[in-house]
Amino acid sequence: MNINQLNKHLFSSLMGLTHWLTETKTRNYIGKPFMRGLGSLTLAVKKADKKRSVLDAAEEWQRMFPSKKMVPITSIEGDTVLAEIRSECPYRGSGNVEGCYRMMEYDRKMMEKIGSSFIVIKYQAESGVVNCQVAITNATSDFLTEAKDRIKIESVS
Repeated sequence: MNINQLNKHLFSSLMGLTHWLTETKTRNYIGKPFMRGLGSLTLAVKKADKKRSVLDAAEEWQRMFPSKKMVPITSIEGDTVLAEIRSECPYRGSGNVEGCYRMMEYDRKMMEKIGSSFIVIKYQAESGVVNCQVAITNATSDFLTEAKDRIKIESVS
């Protein structure tokens, strides 16, 4: 097993634990620091650097994963890079967008150091969504703060 295969195996094996830790608000008291700790560990192991441009930040975020194919950049629109998270999430189709949001604390922690905002546009937890769609940007005014806010607004209407 080479280092890339080992990295993918480790990443996949942690999905069940991170899902369990972030599934409920109560467990997230442990889950949030755990996810942020994993983000910090990844940043340290991969020697992440702060980036000046949004594209460089998106590429650095990609580099934190076992494979760029797991998190491909799909388009660049001005000051925003759109990407997908293609690894199968345990939240897929569950409707538990809040849990999925909590699990993404890993990505938000990494982006704090890398230097851009990480916004989830669509979650795999939403019905019919196969890949998470995310925006890496410094221009957050174009988005509601998070898709979870959009979902809350839609459910109130």
